[in-house]
Amino acid sequence: MAEFNRRKKKVCMMCTKNAVVDYKDPETLRRYTNEKGKIVPRRVTGNCALHQRYISKQIKRARAIALMPYTRWKCTRTGMLFY
Repeated sequence: MAEFNRRKKKVCMMCTKNAVVDYKDPETLRRYTNEKGKIVPRRVTGNCALHQRYISKQIKRARAIALMPYTRWKCTRTGMLFY
């Protein structure tokens, strides 16, 4: 019975493939944020603790220099989605 509840263990992509995540590349950083602009937790992304801290620091840097939004919001009057 226990074998049905097992999920495949997520692997840190930065550790295995030596992927580089930089604050100057917001398209890569969007993989680590949800639709509201929040940073996705480590249990969802599968990153190790070291790289999750690194990614969150890069997202915060990109937000500070306006490469990424702090939040994504929808205008109630027009229905347009703003990033």
